[in-house]
Amino acid sequence: MPDDPRMSAPTARSVTLHRTSLGHYEVRNVRGGTMTVGNGDGADFTPVELLLAALGSCTSADVDYIVSKRAEPDSLSAHVTADKIRDEAGRNRLVNLAVELAAAFPEGADGDAAREVLPRAAQLSHDRLCTVSRTIELGSPIDTHTVS
Repeated sequence: MPDDPRMSAPTARSVTLHRTSLGHYEVRNVRGGTMTVGNGDGADFTPVELLLAALGSCTSADVDYIVSKRAEPDSLSAHVTADKIRDEAGRNRLVNLAVELAAAFPEGADGDAAREVLPRAAQLSHDRLCTVSRTIELGSPIDTHTVS
């Protein structure tokens, strides 16, 4: 909805999807970036994988900005997992979401400072900073409607 006045607010975020074939879509952001999303029958990420990637990248970015003030990580990675279930009412959802962060820092005082702040940075991301994890945990109504 490019003419949606809500999308001009500084807090607004949006992407647009266009069908390329059955179960496959091109996603475009307002900066012109594109990616493809699929239904799991090829290499494209599925919607669930994108949600997990959003959770992991949001958490990783928060942690990266905090620890990098002390020392540049030698490596920083996240492994995000969840179980997809169908609940008693027949609704699909994810449970057991988990983000496992792994980081390595150089030897020395700066690396020690980064290692020391790493657990606090991860907790701060979870508790306050990561928009994705906060939205998942707190929930938010979704207005789904059609236009012709």
